[in-house]
Amino acid sequence: MSEWDATTYDAKDNLLRVVHREAEQMFALAEAPGAWESPTACPLWKTGDVVGHLIDVTESYFVGFDAAHGRATAPEPLGLLPMAQTLDEGARAYRTLSTMEAMDRVRADFAKMMEISGALGADDWGGLVVTHKFMGPLPAFFYPTFQLMDYAVHSWDIRQGIGKAHAIAGDAADILVPFMFILWQATTAPSADTPSSEIGIRVTGGHNAGTWRVTTGPEGMSYAPGEVGDLPAVLEFDPASLVLTAFGRSNFGTIRGDVPAAERFLNLFFRI
Repeated sequence: MSEWDATTYDAKDNLLRVVHREAEQMFALAEAPGAWESPTACPLWKTGDVVGHLIDVTESYFVGFDAAHGRATAPEPLGLLPMAQTLDEGARAYRTLSTMEAMDRVRADFAKMMEISGALGADDWGGLVVTHKFMGPLPAFFYPTFQLMDYAVHSWDIRQGIGKAHAIAGDAADILVPFMFILWQATTAPSADTPSSEIGIRVTGGHNAGTWRVTTGPEGMSYAPGEVGDLPAVLEFDPASLVLTAFGRSNFGTIRGDVPAAERFLNLFFRI
């Protein structure tokens, strides 16, 4: 199953296949008649703003890769707390572009990012350290994975604005499952009086189905795969529901056991 573990080089071709499909589907959504000014699931963003956001974040990845190869100096990471506001400002900065200009640019950026990702060798995949604008130094495999998050989740945002029933493709959600624990860990907002607790997370299907033990407290969140039958509460998700919940798009999940404990966990995070 290593082709579904994006931290391993064995997953490279599978990951890039899924990213490419999700990007092409999103380009088609954005270019549909009347779509550019349509609302999305992101508050105050229209489809054109989502495209601006993709330009903004993808071009920030180029800065990180240039620095990793000694062609530039990476700026100091900003941390995740200002991420939502900074990304909003970045997306809005491209409102001056016409639809054609923005689409040409986002397509060119995507092609460049796929070229960079495609050129990563086995040693680079986990060994090349690239500084992220917000999160700091990360292994290179995070960046094609970020592109999958960028395109799969924001395609969902655009489809949500259209108002028709829709969902996330299983292979995209499956690849993202392990990274949702990293997202939760990075966006935990505990206080000094946050009680220490442990709950279980069960992903009920897909290539990365399994159970995880999650510990939270004043120091933040930690997690590890493990049996969850002895825990006071277990949250169950299908893969796409986990992705959308971790990204703050929806309130999904089935609680088995202590409902207040599970809800305390779900309310520990800030949104990016």
